[in-house]
Parts: sequence; structure tokens; C-alpha cells
Amino acid sequence: MPIKNRFAELLPEITEWRRDFHENPEILFDTHRTAGKVAGLLRDFGCDEVVEGIGRTGVVGVIRGKADTKGKVVGLRADMDALPIIEATGLPYASKTPGKMHACGHDGHTAMLLGAAKYLSETRNFDGTVIVIFQPAEEGGGGGREMCEDGMMERFHIQEVYGMHNWPGQPVGSFAIRSGSFFAATDQFEIDIEGRGGHAAKPHETIDTTVVASQIVIALQTIASRNVDPVSQVVVSVTSFETESKAFNVIPQKVKLKGTVRTLDRDVRKLAQARVIKIAEATADAYGARADVNYMLGYPVMVNSEAETEFAASAAKKVAGDCGKAPLIMGGEDFAYMLEERPGAYILVGNGDTAMVHHPEYNFNDEAIPAGCSWWAAIVEERMPA
Repeated sequence: MPIKNRFAELLPEITEWRRDFHENPEILFDTHRTAGKVAGLLRDFGCDEVVEGIGRTGVVGVIRGKADTKGKVVGLRADMDALPIIEATGLPYASKTPGKMHACGHDGHTAMLLGAAKYLSETRNFDGTVIVIFQPAEEGGGGGREMCEDGMMERFHIQEVYGMHNWPGQPVGSFAIRSGSFFAATDQFEIDIEGRGGHAAKPHETIDTTVVASQIVIALQTIASRNVDPVSQVVVSVTSFETESKAFNVIPQKVKLKGTVRTLDRDVRKLAQARVIKIAEATADAYGARADVNYMLGYPVMVNSEAETEFAASAAKKVAGDCGKAPLIMGGEDFAYMLEERPGAYILVGNGDTAMVHHPEYNFNDEAIPAGCSWWAAIVEERMPA
């Protein structure tokens, strides 16, 4: 099943939706305008049921096929939220809200799933039920977790679930996927170090927190080089080093470190957490200081189910003729929560030669819309043939 002619016909309309979302970005759970427009369009399409307020501001649409002989229910998920970034594209439909921008393409994901929902509502050429899921707060808010905790999977009887993300640098409209661990767990830490401040000319009278903190920063790198199997993936990055004093002649009493840990294996994740805490506390103690560690678990590892990954790749091949193997990605994705609840798969669709996501000059490539919509349709029509 190549790209469907219907999506070529719908491209101007879907592009208009996408650019409207881009012009009016909303972040985290504050996606009221976006969710309202999504719900209104789903009702206009003739969805059998539209439910708002799942996971605070999430929207779910139910589309029933021409038949339902096997009771099959498939979920399709798109994210709606933007990022707190100042846009620098200069586009005529650039963000009208200073400090907020669709810098990750969620405007495109939402528009593509809406396009697929319109087509599926028109044709109903499948045996079963489709649940279209529009999720808030993917960018750090855990909207996927909240929708699951709201009982979405049970309420709509979802049996498997599929997601998609655009990918700059990959040929536009092409696909790539991998089975097993795909996106990393994204944990964070804060380390508060307290020593004894004093005059910079008399360091012997102090417990120098800048030295202690510096030793901790270096020692944390041994987690990857000496604690974790070299064939496993782990990233430990200290991203903020804040001293209590900004003076040239003062050794500060306190220093705060902040950072992130990325892993692709549950056991490695536990090991890294334990080592961050132990290294920080023991290093500080060795210098006569104290380190208090606040370790915050973020999104879990996103794991694609093997059978569903094979099927998702097969659907992509029917649309694009091929499906590549995606790289391991150390970024996070809260679709992981949905894949912990149900088997499913997450795929990348090429955005072409554009700025990378989370960049102020990024823009979703509208030329990818027909391929993305066609993949959604292929998932449904191939998984639940009429």
C-alpha cells in the first residue's frame, strides 16, 4: 500500500492544521486550545466517541470499523505539546507566543494523526476499533503516564499501541525502527555540597566546596568507564555547577551540581543511580564535606515489542518501499509508559535535511505528512483487515 491518494488530496488541509498548531504553541498540560481544536475536528470527522480530559488535557477518539468480528482494538498516539524555546525560523506562521515553540514537531505528529483519523472515519475499511490518542506533556511532564494512570488502556480496551516521531537528517518520508530498547531512561540529579567557606587566601582554614564538587564531577565519569559493561550504554552528564559566592576572593560554603543520567537497560539504570549517590557522598566525606543527593527518576527506557516492531516495519515498507534500522537514541520519550502497559512499537519518519529537534530554527517538514498519514492507515488496515 503506497502513499494514499486521499492524503495527497488532504495535504493542504492537514498542512493548515499543522501550521495553526505551530503558530499557537502550548506547553506541558496547558494544551487547552490545541486539545479543543483536536476534539472539535474529531467530532467533525464523525468519530464514534470523543473524550476530553484524559490525563488532564488529553483527547481520545474512537473510530469503529465496518465490522468487529474479532474484537481487535488498536491505539495510535500523537503528542500535542511544544517547548519553552524562542523561535528563530522567521516563518510566516512562526509562534505568536514569545518563549514557546513547536521545536520538536509535535504539531506535525498531531496533524498527521488527525489526517489519518479523518481518512479512517470516512472509509471504515477495517475489522475492529481504532483509538486515536492525543497526549499532552510529552516534553518532561509525563503526560503519557497520566493518561495511563487515568485508566485509558482499560477504559478503551486498547490491546496494542503505536507511536511515531519525525527525525531530521533522515530522508523525508522514509522510515526507521528497531526492536527492544530504543529511547533511553532520562533521570536527573541534584547534589548539594556543603563544606566550610572562607577567605580564598586562607584555603587551609576552609573545606573547599569547589574542589570537592570538581572531584565529584570527575569521579562520576567513572560510572561509564569503570562500573558499567563497555557494551552497555550509559551517559552521566553534569550540566550545572553553581557556587554560593560569585566573588573572586571567597571560597563558598555551598555548591550545587545538577545533571542527567541516560541508560537503555533497567539494571544499568539501577546501578548508575546507586553509583551517583555513593560517589557523591563518599567523595565529599573524604574531604570533610557533606553531599546530599536528590536523584529523580524520569521517563523509563522505551522498549519496542518484537512482534509489533516487525509489523510496524512491514507497514512502513508498504508505504515507502523500505524501512531502515534506527539507531539507539539517548533522548527520552514518554511513549515508554504506554509501551509498559501494552505491546506496541514506535517508529521514526524522516523530516529531511532540517535543523535538529529542540533547535530554535527547527520546523516540521510538511512534505512528510502523506507518508506519516499513510503509515497510520496501514497500521490499521493491515492489522485489522476488513
